[in-house]
Amino acid sequence: MPVPFSSLKLHPNLLKGIKELGFARPTPIQAEAIPPALEGRDVLACAMTGSGKTAAFLLPILHRLMDKPRGTTRALVLTPTRELAAQILEDLNELAVHTPITAAAIFGGVGMAPQEHAFRTGVDVLVATPGRLLDHFRAPYAKLPGIEFLVLDEADRMLDMGFLPDIRRVLRHLPAERQTLFFSATMPAPIIELTRQMLRRPATVNLERKAAPAVGITQAVYPVPQELKSALFLELLGGGEMRDALVFTRTKHRANRLQAYLVKHGIKAERIHGNRSQAQRTDALAGFKSGKFRVLVATDIAARGIDVEALGHVVNFDVPLVPEDYIHRVGRTARAETTGDAFTFVSPEEEGELRGIERAIGRRLPRVTVPGFDYSARPEARLEVPLAERIAQIRARKAEDRERAKANAARRAAHQASEQARRGARPKGGRRGGGR
Repeated sequence: MPVPFSSLKLHPNLLKGIKELGFARPTPIQAEAIPPALEGRDVLACAMTGSGKTAAFLLPILHRLMDKPRGTTRALVLTPTRELAAQILEDLNELAVHTPITAAAIFGGVGMAPQEHAFRTGVDVLVATPGRLLDHFRAPYAKLPGIEFLVLDEADRMLDMGFLPDIRRVLRHLPAERQTLFFSATMPAPIIELTRQMLRRPATVNLERKAAPAVGITQAVYPVPQELKSALFLELLGGGEMRDALVFTRTKHRANRLQAYLVKHGIKAERIHGNRSQAQRTDALAGFKSGKFRVLVATDIAARGIDVEALGHVVNFDVPLVPEDYIHRVGRTARAETTGDAFTFVSPEEEGELRGIERAIGRRLPRVTVPGFDYSARPEARLEVPLAERIAQIRARKAEDRERAKANAARRAAHQASEQARRGARPKGGRRGGGR
């Protein structure tokens, strides 16, 4: 039987905020990670998306900051994406609503001036992506000598995104004496090596449990030809059971095409990926959360920053290439021990990736055929032009551009030659066209 939050000896003002958010009992990762963190111990936690890990590291830090003087930044949370940084800041502000604690997010895609102000005023907590933080460290105002608490969230995703060297550079700007809370969904060798360098006799949480999607997720596979995935998704949306959906595509191009296809067929949809500006990404996510958009199409780069309360459906429009990405994608639903559905569209050429996922999670996922859907129909249009064909088109366009440039150069040369000949044919002396 899980213990209530009140038994964790958190500050009363934090408990008040937790109660107002509707949380009575901690999730397993919170129940295991918060006590040692409150004691000041380093924590090494293997925690999946949707497990409640954000509160697991925020609550003990907020508790220990309550009685500290204001005006000095004492806690730093490092995270891989802008969306996740913004989500952590939002969660922090909700948990700390009855406290004097201040916080700010540091990430790219937006102006640096408000972030500089956060450094200069000494907000209590900074939530940052490594790249933008290092940009600030080049300036004299960006000093963090007072850091007492450091969090690495989604450490394995930071490794996947190539941030490991940046993390090491960030560490050189921080005091060696600090409490470190390290959260990662998986523990590949480079991450294990990093934990050995950063942590001192940590309390380990959840390391022996096999990575798997949350138990509240109903998972199903929809076999379908690649060119009919869009039509199948539209069919499911029209059935009435799928109120909203977060949909993952393999590429930014496919995300754009799928969103346009949905809008064309009357579905309110938006997309979020690395080529969208920060303002566009923020508006898309806010619109999805508020219900303005029924569907949000995303690529994996944004996946871990999307936190939507009571999200009912996650759809893998494309099968993830690695099992860990599948687990993180479907973990966007059934968050904090609720329930949700995760559907994966699998074309014949993606069966190999699906088998790898099933081996990783230790079970065969049920296959579903939609009654009444024509699996032999001719598609309206291709969602994505094959790579070889795109390359051929690009080469053809470049060849046309070269021929056009060559023709223009020839015309210019002919025109110049004509002008020179005309000037050479003028009679010497006298006015052009004769005198009066």
